[in-house]
Amino acid sequence: MTLTEWGSLFLVCLLGAMTPGPSLAMVMKHSLSAGYKNGLATAWAHAGGIGLYALITIAGLAVLLHRSPLVFHVITYAGAAYLAYLGVNALRSRGGIAERMATGQVVSLWQSAKEGLLISLLNPKIGLFFIALFSQFISTGHDAVSQGLIVLTPVVVDGLWYTLITLLLSYAGILKVLRNNAVLIDRLSGVVLIALALRVVWG
Repeated sequence: MTLTEWGSLFLVCLLGAMTPGPSLAMVMKHSLSAGYKNGLATAWAHAGGIGLYALITIAGLAVLLHRSPLVFHVITYAGAAYLAYLGVNALRSRGGIAERMATGQVVSLWQSAKEGLLISLLNPKIGLFFIALFSQFISTGHDAVSQGLIVLTPVVVDGLWYTLITLLLSYAGILKVLRNNAVLIDRLSGVVLIALALRVVWG
C-alpha cells in the first residue's frame, strides 16, 4: 500500500467518523450528561467495535480474493456503487447533530462503554461500509503489514476523533459550532466517497 492509497483510506475514515449519525449522538450524549470520562469510555469502546468489524471484513475479503477473484471483483464494483450511493446521500443531507443527539441520565463508565460498543456492533451499515471501502484497498495490500494498517486506521481515527469531540464538549459553545458545520461535513464526505467510487471504475 502506497502513501497515497493510505491517505485516501485515512481521509474516508476521518470523514466517515465526522459525519453526523447515531455514533456521534451517543458520544455526545455521554459526554454532556456524565462528563468527559464517560465520553472517552464511549469513544474508545466504539472504536473497539469498529476494529472488530474491520478485522472480520479484511479477513473475509482476503480469503475471497484468493479463492474467487471474480466474486471479489463483483463485490469491489458493488462496493464502489455503495460508496457512490453514500456519497450522494451525504451531499443531499442537511446535517443531523441537533436532531439525533439526546441527553440522558448520568451512568457509570461501564454503561457508557457498553453503549459505545453496542452502537457500533449493532449498526449493520458499518459492516456494509467496511466491505465497500476495504474492497477498494485489499488488492493493493496483500501483506500482513498493509492489512494490519487497513484495520488499524479506522480504529485509531475513530477513537481519536471521538476523543477530540469529548474534550471539545468541555468548552461552552462547541455544540453550536458542530451544528453549524454538520452540513459542510456531510458535503465533504459526499465528494470524497463519490471520488473514491469513480477511481475504482476508471482504474
